[in-house]
Amino acid sequence: MHFTLDQIRAFLAVTRTGNVRKAAEELHLTQPAITARIKTLETALGVELFDRSASMQPTKSGMALIGYAEQYLKLNSLIQRNVGQPEQVETLFRIGVSETIVQSWLPDFIAALRTEFPRITVEIDVDISRNLRERLLGNAVDLALLMGPVSDYRVENIALPAFEMTWLRAPDLAVSDPAKGAPVITFARDTRPFRLLKEELMERYGSSAVIFPSSSLSACFRLVAAGLGIGALPLSLAADYLASGQVERFDPGWTPAPLGFTASFLASPDAMVSARAAEIAQRTAVAYDKNN
Repeated sequence: MHFTLDQIRAFLAVTRTGNVRKAAEELHLTQPAITARIKTLETALGVELFDRSASMQPTKSGMALIGYAEQYLKLNSLIQRNVGQPEQVETLFRIGVSETIVQSWLPDFIAALRTEFPRITVEIDVDISRNLRERLLGNAVDLALLMGPVSDYRVENIALPAFEMTWLRAPDLAVSDPAKGAPVITFARDTRPFRLLKEELMERYGSSAVIFPSSSLSACFRLVAAGLGIGALPLSLAADYLASGQVERFDPGWTPAPLGFTASFLASPDAMVSARAAEIAQRTAVAYDKNN
């Protein structure tokens, strides 16, 4: 009897997703490749693992194999972590990232990750946290750096330092009240910071405050520097604008709540790289926070 890790991964992907197409997308393979691996595994074991007439539902033998297959992957992950060398790990590693992190410590994180795992291929997906959460739960990314935590029993969340928020304006813009004289420029409409800010502005000022949301933080800072509005934005990302005098901080008597982030990943038996990457992300974020 002989079977491979790739066959076990294909088997678990089909049981997890419920069909060959989704398993192929998850593993970045073709559907025929998944089918071939499942068939070869069935031949090696001498049993049918799926009922093809019932949308690839596991048979009794398939159900019995799931627990052993997960243990097999977990053992392989432990061997890689405790015995093998990280520099020998060769895989595609998919990272989902919020733009706040893209604009701050993402380059340092990728450099540190590649130092430990020089042979991995990194794929980066930048999106709002709501979409990143769905992509993580759908196994479309291996690690999500997002406004978390993700409340799902399958997900491991590693806390990251929060981003302090601040109020910003152009030096020649004589506005000190978020409800008067200029729109509030901030995060995109479908984000948690936008929702929380809108609720706070409504509670404090009623409907008199106007919000200009943007999906680009870079655009937010440029608009504020151009005097087109006041900004409710992360303080650490404003460092260059503050140092150059393009913007200045002001205090209307309150500040939006800090933004909490997590490094989140599915706690699967084969998550060695994801778990280690989350630890590297936390270390990188802490170093960035101390220096800013």
